[in-house]
Amino acid sequence: MSTVAEGLSAEALACRRAERTLFRDVSFMLRSGEVLQIEGPNGCGKTTLLRTLCGLTRPAAGCVRWAGEDIRDNYAAYATELVYVGHHAGIKEELTPLENLVFAAALGGTNGRVTPEQALQRIGLPFECEDIPCRKLSAGQRRRVALARLLLSSSRLWILDEPFTALDVSGRGLVESLLREHAARGGMAVVTSHHAVDLAGSTVQQLYLG
Repeated sequence: MSTVAEGLSAEALACRRAERTLFRDVSFMLRSGEVLQIEGPNGCGKTTLLRTLCGLTRPAAGCVRWAGEDIRDNYAAYATELVYVGHHAGIKEELTPLENLVFAAALGGTNGRVTPEQALQRIGLPFECEDIPCRKLSAGQRRRVALARLLLSSSRLWILDEPFTALDVSGRGLVESLLREHAARGGMAVVTSHHAVDLAGSTVQQLYLG
């Protein structure tokens, strides 16, 4: 059984924006094979919480721990364990989808299970789109390119901000499949979504902000 030291934990987190407290006393423990779904109305701090878990935003109170250690004490090691896909695609618009994945693999390494070409095929990007600049793709196609990074990554922790944005029904189903497969391999994921998420067979925690 997983121990507390093996996962991601938040302890009494609070975050402020200007003079406004977005949330306070947020705590959870995420273990191997589990998914945390964060819900709440617009403006409640979901994206801020994800950025805090990534170490990109400093909390007003509390701390984030990975394997029992404050992420600020060994952030370089923690960063290798996570992959973050934000609300925006986070891809280079002037590069092709294939070039984006090759670049991402060079920076973060790969799990060796699939090649960049295979990742794009699995994520459902039309073959004819692989070699044109991403700026010419639709919003849904750019989202698929961003999510294809998950197929290459060896990171144990996925942090995904509204991963279903701009995707059609088949795309949303594919993302759900990726999350189920990642959890089945012992991975962990933190996800925000306005949609109901079908993760049948996975251990899912829910956290409501606001």
